[in-house]
Amino acid sequence: MPFILSHLSAMVRRILHNFATRLATALLSFAIVWLTARYLGAAGRGAVSLFVTDCAVLLLFIGFLGGSSLIYLAPKHSIWSLLVPAYVWATVVCTAGTAAVGLLRQVSWPYLGHLWGLSLVQAFFTINTLLLLGRKKDGVYNLFTVLQVAILAGLLLLAFTGSYSWRAVTTYYYATYLAYGLPLILSWLVLLRLPDRWEAGHLLRATTRELASNSRGAHFSNILSFINYRLSYYFVAHYTGARAVGVLSVGVALAEAIWLIPRSAALIQYVDLVHATDKQAQVASTLRVARLSVLATVLAVLVLCALPPAVLVAVFGPEFGASRPVILLLAPGVAIMAINMICSSYFGGIGQYRVNNLATTLGLGVTIPACWLLIPAFGIRGAAAANTLSYLASTAYLVWSFKQTTGAGLRAFLPSFQDVKMALSKQLSS
Repeated sequence: MPFILSHLSAMVRRILHNFATRLATALLSFAIVWLTARYLGAAGRGAVSLFVTDCAVLLLFIGFLGGSSLIYLAPKHSIWSLLVPAYVWATVVCTAGTAAVGLLRQVSWPYLGHLWGLSLVQAFFTINTLLLLGRKKDGVYNLFTVLQVAILAGLLLLAFTGSYSWRAVTTYYYATYLAYGLPLILSWLVLLRLPDRWEAGHLLRATTRELASNSRGAHFSNILSFINYRLSYYFVAHYTGARAVGVLSVGVALAEAIWLIPRSAALIQYVDLVHATDKQAQVASTLRVARLSVLATVLAVLVLCALPPAVLVAVFGPEFGASRPVILLLAPGVAIMAINMICSSYFGGIGQYRVNNLATTLGLGVTIPACWLLIPAFGIRGAAAANTLSYLASTAYLVWSFKQTTGAGLRAFLPSFQDVKMALSKQLSS
């Protein structure tokens, strides 16, 4: 029992450190949303949101030879045998993906050039930081994560409000090059200080095959999850235009900012599960952390829902008061996703990717018809409702699967006063 409590206390401290990082990142990301909305308007904010979504789609496919599997395999292999194939694959995906966007959508050549360059820089940065996290360099990972967003927010603030104001969507592109490029160079310096040796020949080929095999199962659910999160943007852009996407994106950004709470818990849980020899022993601490995560998420959702439209108008501009109905419709889904993320990271940590894949497939099976039926009729409100229905469906399956695996059902995720009391006492004593 003392060992379990000590482990839980250490886990809570790491989660709080990770949460502090994500909180700082969320606040800076909020600043970016505010700057682009306030100074570019709904149409400009919509254009930025669609560009960011296009980049994210390319980064998703990069995960087929990398992604979270880099964390899983980093303790077992030289980082260079993981980095080389991940970089090569990232270059191939960014090039092919940019060409695909040019064929499927009517966009300009400069847009495609920025899409290729920025997606590649982001991919390299993500690969480096995931390798550092896989070696439990949590502090360095947190530093680079905050630094990247801080640079972007600072550059946008300077560009939009400085003496020589440059208020255009292209400003976002050039600021992003610096925001990812500088931390990328710093991450290289940290990687070069690790004692790992270069590997070649059959060792590199064997590691590449293992990385590809692990990534396919681990990453498929990430792609489906992202489609669940962002497919509505493309439906809204098609039926109503970029301005509506801008209004929707503000509501989504505010609601999803709350996910920094469960994501902080899920990330630390995943890393611990990967390194644990006895996976079953992790269930008790997982559930306790999950209950605290659910409680904090629900409280944050209630605070967000209490914001009146006047606050949104005052902060973002007169076009964004319409974001409040989006927030209210997203609220139930955002809250339930706290359980979803904990369950998903648990199954990922024990290598049962099929469960996550089935859950996200079920969610996608709800997202597509819901977007098709609701968005033409209700616009951005239909998009928010479609997302919430998808989140509820996938979470229901994950909770059922978690009960089948561990014996703990939905009630095990509901927080109690005792959970809060123990967490506070352990944190204060540390």
